[in-house]
Amino acid sequence: MNNDELNKRLKQLKVEDFIWIIYIGIIIFSLYSNTLEKKYLLYNDQNGKNKYRKIMIGIFVILVVVYAYFFKDSLYDVKSLSPYEQPKVKNLTKLSLLGSFLILLSGIIFLYIAIADENIDVELAFN
Repeated sequence: MNNDELNKRLKQLKVEDFIWIIYIGIIIFSLYSNTLEKKYLLYNDQNGKNKYRKIMIGIFVILVVVYAYFFKDSLYDVKSLSPYEQPKVKNLTKLSLLGSFLILLSGIIFLYIAIADENIDVELAFN
């Protein structure tokens, strides 16, 4: 690994560390939104319902941005492949791009559901 590759990888790890901090925030907001959803379901608390929806929309907006970052990074990796790269490395890099695309797509779908489902009838799950 040359210096440029090392610096690129260290920069990626720094961004990934920041993303882990974002995930911790998402977990905290998700726990809070579950409390609000319970209040809505048990006591028909419309204020809790509205806050829950806003938090879920915010969470999925953030996740779509994170997923888009990983998709962009995977796309760059595919474009950077050398024609002389081993077939296994090419295949795994392309599969990583496919996986990143599918995760991004799922995030967009969940965001749409969070926006469109005004009655919070659909359970949203993510990881």
